[in-house]
Amino acid sequence: MALLAAKTTSPSVTTRRSVTGLPSVSGFRASRPTRKHGIYVRAMAAATAEEAELRKQLTNLDRVTILSEALPYLQKFRGKTVVVKYGGAAMKDPTLKAGVISDLVLLSCVGIRCVLVHGGGPEINSWLAKVGIEAVFKNGLRVTDAATMEIVEMVLGGRVNKSLVSLIQQAGGKAVGLTGKDGQLLRARQMVELDIGYVGEVTKVDPTILNVLVEDEYIPVVATIATDYSGQALNINADTAAGEIAAALKAEKLVLMTDVPGVLRDKNDIGTKIQALDIRSCRELIQDGVIAGGMIPKIECCIRCLSQGVKAAHIIDGRASHSILMELLTDEGVGTMITG
Repeated sequence: MALLAAKTTSPSVTTRRSVTGLPSVSGFRASRPTRKHGIYVRAMAAATAEEAELRKQLTNLDRVTILSEALPYLQKFRGKTVVVKYGGAAMKDPTLKAGVISDLVLLSCVGIRCVLVHGGGPEINSWLAKVGIEAVFKNGLRVTDAATMEIVEMVLGGRVNKSLVSLIQQAGGKAVGLTGKDGQLLRARQMVELDIGYVGEVTKVDPTILNVLVEDEYIPVVATIATDYSGQALNINADTAAGEIAAALKAEKLVLMTDVPGVLRDKNDIGTKIQALDIRSCRELIQDGVIAGGMIPKIECCIRCLSQGVKAAHIIDGRASHSILMELLTDEGVGTMITG
């Protein structure tokens, strides 16, 4: 479904990556999926009207070709772990949210172990306003006093987390909602030096509970609330938490969903998007001022997880329909891929 765009648009002539070491798809006949056909029907129902119109233009041969082109990636990533950080506009737009959920369910159905790590800033701000607490930020980080921390924990671990679990299960997947407190998944220290309250930096990840869940084909949905060693709840940046979780799981990929197309040489020109980078190039671009502002901590998060064994990190635009599948299952992708 999401690969329609790969078929109906003109990809760049030079692809940024190739699938090496993969079996040929020639003569391969995929086994019939064991999940119920209803999963496919529900995923189709989540498609936009534009996608539905594009689908009408495809012949049966087009559909088979799209599947065969994705097959090498599906074979390569089957049984591997992909950690997705979900946030930004994709959490606010119902159509985009439906696309993200169906992407995750599809990947799970073909044997890819997905872990969803989410933020929820806009929802937190909404609930703070309802109870008369002003949202305060300092250098881009939320100032989290005791009252704000209660709201953060309630919204992230409750309303946002469980709504995502429900959506995944409505789409035919299996999901379990967690916070970093559960199973001592995330331990952190309070960043007292920044004077921003109960905001933490991850010091330890215990992925045991996540491994148990993905082994049994569940999609863990993780709200980024951690505890320190005294049991105090701490608010954790979702990008950072996703990177640390990916490193602890030795994930194949970390995917950061953002509100930008990727790393741009000129932040005002999406045509300058860089398709692929390595760690050295990232550091050079930071030094040259090309990577700046809010993109720096995202890149640093990617570098940290890559240095700890994650195979690749991807920064993609969550505002683009089905951007997860487009990034993972096509040569061109839609964002910026970073490797070691």
